[in-house]
Amino acid sequence: MAAVGRPRRSCLAVPGSSVKMLGKAQGLPADQVFLDLEDAVAPLAKPDARKNIVAALNEGDWTGKTRVVRVNDLTTPWTYRDVIEVVEGAGANLDCIMLPKVQNAAQVQWLDMTLTQIEKTLGLEVGRIGIEAQIENAAGLVNVDAIAAASPRVETIIFGPADFMASINMKSLVVGALIPDYPGDPYHYILMRILMAARMHDKQAIDGPFLQIRDVDAFREVAKRSAALGFDGKWVLHPGQIDAANEVYSPAQQDYDHAELILDAYDYYTSEAGGKLGAVMLGDEMIDEASRKMALVVAAKGRAAGMTRTSSFTPPSE
Repeated sequence: MAAVGRPRRSCLAVPGSSVKMLGKAQGLPADQVFLDLEDAVAPLAKPDARKNIVAALNEGDWTGKTRVVRVNDLTTPWTYRDVIEVVEGAGANLDCIMLPKVQNAAQVQWLDMTLTQIEKTLGLEVGRIGIEAQIENAAGLVNVDAIAAASPRVETIIFGPADFMASINMKSLVVGALIPDYPGDPYHYILMRILMAARMHDKQAIDGPFLQIRDVDAFREVAKRSAALGFDGKWVLHPGQIDAANEVYSPAQQDYDHAELILDAYDYYTSEAGGKLGAVMLGDEMIDEASRKMALVVAAKGRAAGMTRTSSFTPPSE
């Protein structure tokens, strides 16, 4: 069965340099909020952004949200200070560190070891802080299996489309949208490659952002593509995208109800009372063990989203 983990239907990006946005994000209905020290923060603003983030994590109310900080990538001079200052300052109120532009397993292992040293020094639970690995170039995609397996801390594999497009010289300036000159989805292989690596190692797969933030309908259409493949969620860059992401990456109510019905029915029919049957008809549909596995995925997504079923299974009277 695919990884469920923490709900991450909507992953809201918040620049660490904006105290106002750090405050506003706490009241928004995103499943995850990641406080950014990388692309959204100018080089000269990074030291103060670290302080802003530590204060926001320690003093803010992030109830119901996964709290993540995106540090700078390991080719820059800022990463080690990002990790040390944020984790030493607010490690008890932090769920994950996001590492961007990951190119190989060694980079994830460096972060794992650094986190372990800080946790031991501070007396924090070793291994509690997770890692989110962002794939943003060809090297990262080629090595994505090893990256996903690099540490038990890894919780998600994330597609970073803008940097990826630039790294392979893709001829487009619209991030995440289809390209009119290409007869298909130019991101399909990338998304599937990330998804396979994530599922092989029981991690979540997260789609990247759609930069046309005012076009929510276009965001929804793009999100539907990765959701249909099995992705667990998508980045959102604007509050207006949050509800759309939460909707797209949750099952439809009818599908959730049907999944729970399959699980109940299969549990009954395989029992002594139900006749110990391995394959039965549920209405006009035949269900078996494969049906149960598919239903588990949909039901788990619905439960993680806090959905409530509106129907129930009633065993036959005879």
